[in-house]
Amino acid sequence: MSPRPTRRVALVTLGCSRNEVDSEELAARLAADGWDLVDDAADADAVLVNTCGFVEAAKKDSIDALLAADALRGPGDNGPGDNGPGDGESGDDGPGGGATAGRATASGGPRAVVAVGCMAERYGRELADTLPEADAVLGFDAYPRISAHLDAVLAGSAPASHTPRDRRTLLPISPVERGDASRAAHSPHIPGHIQLPGGGRVLPSPDGRPAANSRPATDLADLAGLVEPAGEGVAGTGRRRLTSSPVVPLKLSSGCDRRCAFCAIPSFRGSHVSRRPEEVLAEAEWLAGQGARELVLVSENSTSYGKDLGDLRALEKLLPRLAAVPGIVRVRTVYLQPAELRPSLLEVLLTTPGLAPYLDLSFQHASPAVLRRMRRFGGSTDFLDLLRRARALLPDLGARSNVIVGFPGETDEDVDILVNFLERADLDAVGVFGYSDEEGTEAAGMAGHVDPEEIESRRAEVTDLVEQLTAARAERRIGTTVEVLVEEVAGGLGYGCAGHQQADADGSCTVRLPAGGPPGGVSVGDLVAARVVAAEGVDLIAEFTGVLDRAGAGLASAGSAGAGPVGSAGAGSVLPPIPDGVGPMDAVGHPSGVA
Repeated sequence: MSPRPTRRVALVTLGCSRNEVDSEELAARLAADGWDLVDDAADADAVLVNTCGFVEAAKKDSIDALLAADALRGPGDNGPGDNGPGDGESGDDGPGGGATAGRATASGGPRAVVAVGCMAERYGRELADTLPEADAVLGFDAYPRISAHLDAVLAGSAPASHTPRDRRTLLPISPVERGDASRAAHSPHIPGHIQLPGGGRVLPSPDGRPAANSRPATDLADLAGLVEPAGEGVAGTGRRRLTSSPVVPLKLSSGCDRRCAFCAIPSFRGSHVSRRPEEVLAEAEWLAGQGARELVLVSENSTSYGKDLGDLRALEKLLPRLAAVPGIVRVRTVYLQPAELRPSLLEVLLTTPGLAPYLDLSFQHASPAVLRRMRRFGGSTDFLDLLRRARALLPDLGARSNVIVGFPGETDEDVDILVNFLERADLDAVGVFGYSDEEGTEAAGMAGHVDPEEIESRRAEVTDLVEQLTAARAERRIGTTVEVLVEEVAGGLGYGCAGHQQADADGSCTVRLPAGGPPGGVSVGDLVAARVVAAEGVDLIAEFTGVLDRAGAGLASAGSAGAGPVGSAGAGSVLPPIPDGVGPMDAVGHPSGVA
């Protein structure tokens, strides 16, 4: 039997850090089936665009990325096969690459452009019908067979796009019944719920030695990130790093049981499903072996972790174990719902060594009247009390949130309540966003819609206030000492984030290194101490004072064995520039950078 020809694929990831995890699952599946992962989409046979579909700006970016990938095709190349993609499902084994699979076209450029991710899941056939530039639109349930589907597209017989359905209906209503159901052979696929193969044994590294930080009781993939194929029904088949950053997202759970009036996410991400603690710990150890130094625990709602496992304190028990993983110097939990932040969880988050001094709180507003219309809880008084209790545990913690202005029925008095709250909350970072309708949500049909020009006026007013408040908060850190995880070193400077800053969301810290460098130097992945000497908006300037923890020389590099950057956000030639104010997505589907 002749060997399958080499096929090259580029992955482009848009949206949030949860999508980054999903892309690394896809990369592992493709690498395990012989695909070469390439950085530049122009060099690929197939371009896989992991789309975002939460808000209008994100949808536009996704469409632009698909159009940009299509534009890389050579002149006269209209896609795979003589007749373009078909409408039928590929066979069980796919076409096996076909006679032309993996070969560059005479004109160069990719021959297949495929959409996956949230937008593809949410719109399915509708997106495929309106965007012929995409040769296939694949939902989450296609991920376990992604290699066969790409082979089919290259051979000219693409799988049919799915008809979207509410994924909350695919698992039991009762949370405690979901665990086993979500792991059944024919359950819906949950992206990013990665199960590292190994069957309870430690897989060796490429040189035959035991993997770094390994324990026989966990399932670890080898350090190269290449994993054994998984059978049908397995939630994941491993993970392959696509960036060399020491800050790495790790999924706690997926889906959400809340019914916020403005949010469509649960309908296409499904009901809340927690990963088992052993799976999360095994992946954390593997990531440490890959060079991870900070783990960012992501989900749609991290405070719901464990409720479907029958243990509401599961996160409180898991966090200290994650912080103790050798090689990991910081664990950061994001997407916290204020109404679910129990006192015992708050104490663990802010007093456990190795956890970031940080709270990512999804307030969304401060007026009780607006929050009730949003189908949320609390208000200014509750939120200020939460922050007071948090600062009693950790006075210098970093706190960030997002707010929406212009929600249907919002009055000038409601805006005043929000402004007053922000002035008193002393937050380090705030994303301010104007309300826009999302189809299929309760809010879209509500009375009392605010005029779009008024929404923009309110957004600009609150944004201006937030910029002043967060800049003042940063200035008050001058003279303090911060712990910075170094993500880049260049020109006598170290760049990274302090403990109160989430990478790519809350500003950063530039560390001035001593002339000639400190003894032993400073490298990417080192945790250093630095004294803050200046602030520029939410960004800090600091003077190096010492290395607290050096990146382990024995740990495998995240870029080893070809697992370097592959078409991730900010890399490759396909991803279009993100408009100002559009950053990583928060737990309710709104960008979470400082606008």
